[in-house]
Amino acid sequence: MKPWLQPIALEGELVRLEPMQKTHKVDLAFAASDGNLWELWYTTVPSPPNMDAYMDTALNEQQAGLALPFTVIDKKSNKIIGSTRYLNVDSKNRRVEIGATWYAQRVQRTGINTECKYLLLRHAFETLTCIAVEFRTHFHNHSSRNAILRLGAKQDGILRNHRVDAEGNLRDTVVFSILDSEWKTVKTSLEFKMKRGASKQ
Repeated sequence: MKPWLQPIALEGELVRLEPMQKTHKVDLAFAASDGNLWELWYTTVPSPPNMDAYMDTALNEQQAGLALPFTVIDKKSNKIIGSTRYLNVDSKNRRVEIGATWYAQRVQRTGINTECKYLLLRHAFETLTCIAVEFRTHFHNHSSRNAILRLGAKQDGILRNHRVDAEGNLRDTVVFSILDSEWKTVKTSLEFKMKRGASKQ
């Protein structure tokens, strides 16, 4: 029996999401170095020396049917600008989380994140027939929390003392979700935002 999640490329106007491959390593490290993203204590962006381990974890979880990692490519420049993935895959209950998302500093606060999330949500609800899609982020990552709310997700709650990071800090994790019954309205809102953003460029 085939795993529920199969590697697939997802393409929009601004970005192309390609299944992560080991050959992407150098370009992913270069993208993460734009802004030294790993220095943000409340995120888990890999530094160049940790990229092998980061990718191994993602690809091993894919092999086990627990994740589907993507490399994000800017169609305008045809350069790798970040990564995202489906994770915490629950095929029996048709639920996934969209997470482990990061982008080179130069493309942050552009329309790229909105389109990436739109492509992942559309595939989740319209192809995988998910009943819910989750988002999780660090309590202190306020920009991420606000970005998730802007997508149309609703906050489910906070998992307190959810994790211990490498420095021994306790992480509270904020959980959000979008339900299948909400997708039509969320989709309309995202398409409106993307269209309006394109008209300003």
